[in-house]
Amino acid sequence: MYAFEFHQPKTLQEAAALLAQTDGKLLAGGHSLVPVMKLRLAQPGTIVDLAKIGGLAGVEVKGDKVTIGAMTRHRDVAGDKALLAAMPALASVPDSIGDPHVRNRGTIGGSIANNDPNADYPAACLGLGATIITNKRKIAADDFFTGMFETALEPDEIIREVEFPVVKASGYEKFKHPASGFALVGVFVAKHPDGVRVGVTGAGANGVFRVPAFEEALGRNFSPDALKGLSIPQDGLNSDIHASAEYRAHLVGVMARRATAKAVANAG
Repeated sequence: MYAFEFHQPKTLQEAAALLAQTDGKLLAGGHSLVPVMKLRLAQPGTIVDLAKIGGLAGVEVKGDKVTIGAMTRHRDVAGDKALLAAMPALASVPDSIGDPHVRNRGTIGGSIANNDPNADYPAACLGLGATIITNKRKIAADDFFTGMFETALEPDEIIREVEFPVVKASGYEKFKHPASGFALVGVFVAKHPDGVRVGVTGAGANGVFRVPAFEEALGRNFSPDALKGLSIPQDGLNSDIHASAEYRAHLVGVMARRATAKAVANAG
């Protein structure tokens, strides 16, 4: 690796000040930042570790809302009993990430802030209509994810927690890359009081996205059968050594039907 300054602030204010004064990068779980630093794809002069800041971890289920602190580890979200009872689909998202080592260190805030096009949490955020709460403001998920590895976060803005509405019917299904566990395609389906939302990860060349045609069909009939014969265009989808755009388009439909089936089962 190479030389850099390492800071462990005790408050969000201190962390934000360091980001504003330097070209610093935040360190949460480290599973996104450290590998790219080792490869020298990123060479920040300052690392700001959030581990010493209190109050950034934990899962709270209260009424019709789930609040998850940004530094909450994947394993702790997946194993939270209150969340498993209220919304098992959301708990299943981190339970499918990577391997035990990744789940023991990775955080929800780090995953969302990095916005990897194959990450799982962004699909859940879009599907559930989450609100990302930072040290400065509240950002709706629809406005937060702006492109591949890009978000609406300002240079000195830090995610504090994520709020999800509790819905009665939701499901997540993904087709995993066999080595990394990343989603070649992952689909989160959620039935809200005012309609249905479908979030897709892994497929889009520009990152996570919604599928209005699927949402409209499921809004009329919340059943896997409602999606039969529907597909999404290949334009704008990833095509690489793992899967062509055509195959990913097909997988979106398959995963959406499976996620819907899970949502119906969870609601029952």
